[in-house]
Amino acid sequence: MHVDLTRGSVRGGLIRFSLPLIAGNLLQQLYNLVDTWVVGRYLGAAALAAVGSAFSLMVLLTSLLLGLCMGSGVVLSNLWGQGRREELKTALVNAFGMIALMALALTLLSYALLGSIAALLRVPAEAAPDLTAYLRVIFGGIFFVFLYNFFAAALRSVGNSAAPLVFLLVSTVLNVALDLYLVLGAGWGVAGAAWATVIAQGVSALGIMGYFFLRMPELCPGRRHFRLDGGLLRRVAGISLLTSVQQSIMNFGILMIQSLVNSFGIPTMAAFAAGVKIDSLAYSPAQDFANGFATFVAQNRGAGRQDRVRQGIRQGAALSLGFCAAVSALVYVFAEPLLGLFLESGEAEILRIGAGYLRLEGVFYLLIGLLFLLYAIYRGLERAGMSVVLTVISLGLRVALAYAFAPAFGVMAIWLSIPVGWLVADAVGLLGLRKALAAR
Repeated sequence: MHVDLTRGSVRGGLIRFSLPLIAGNLLQQLYNLVDTWVVGRYLGAAALAAVGSAFSLMVLLTSLLLGLCMGSGVVLSNLWGQGRREELKTALVNAFGMIALMALALTLLSYALLGSIAALLRVPAEAAPDLTAYLRVIFGGIFFVFLYNFFAAALRSVGNSAAPLVFLLVSTVLNVALDLYLVLGAGWGVAGAAWATVIAQGVSALGIMGYFFLRMPELCPGRRHFRLDGGLLRRVAGISLLTSVQQSIMNFGILMIQSLVNSFGIPTMAAFAAGVKIDSLAYSPAQDFANGFATFVAQNRGAGRQDRVRQGIRQGAALSLGFCAAVSALVYVFAEPLLGLFLESGEAEILRIGAGYLRLEGVFYLLIGLLFLLYAIYRGLERAGMSVVLTVISLGLRVALAYAFAPAFGVMAIWLSIPVGWLVADAVGLLGLRKALAAR
């Protein structure tokens, strides 16, 4: 199903295009939730802490590829809005080659550093073997992550957000089934959870790639498109690399926070692992809506519809912030029951720490929702450098404040540093927005 974002109702188009993105990311979150539930319930707090640390690391690594794919999608959306189909296909080939090489290099580098990761993350000795066992398998899925996200970005750039959802749904069901079988039935421990995820990622990657070449002939490049185009490659690389830097900075900051959290011991690590999963699930729809909004901005900018860009910003902000306000209330009220999905009833200390984290963060989801929207607007305008600036402000403040005050004030200083970073970045982004729109 294609959605033409340059015509018709702005609100209706945004909703129709974004709903599959939201559903797809919720399914991706389910990958991690299933791992967390199975590991936390059946393998214990040390294994849960290890998987939580591995999750933060994998988010950092895959964010490099995700940012590259998202950035290339903006260029493809702009070319699609301009009706420049031949250039779009050439850009697609150039982008694929560039990002594929980076995916292979990232995989090799990850395995080369495997032996020192536990020490870098300050993982306690009792959790280190589980972390290594999990990562040894999960690194094998990095190229699958690239394949899925690249072809998903290509499809979404032309208004097709439904097809990626179908393949995620299939792989999620497979992931759940394999998690239960490999961890509980076969007794493979944390490695079984990792194998379940990698196999499911492979299915979604190969499935969406097959769909692209069999069902999207208008996008499939021919022999004449397999050439190096310096101008297009520089354009794709420019926004893709900046988007990748923005994504990696964001997740590197999260990884540094994870390392600081790890220094407080297994209960805090386990609470943070469960809390972050719920946290991410709660505001991920706002992030996915924003990613869809970047496509809206890029297509309409390419079509010369600046009026729709401005109208979309107003309506998109109302939709996103309204959702964030509702989710904030739900997470605040149901913090303990949500954490109880991943923790045994006797884990009172972990539950107390996790509930404190969720309740504090949940109050400020409006700030992260606005920041996601600002990232998307600047990316859609091909001003990805501003997204990097906002990310540096948000994460830099978060890390600086956490490391400065956590030794004296404990984990509460870590929790409080997060919304402070969001707030300052929002203020800077809003101040620059008028100028960015006027320049187009």
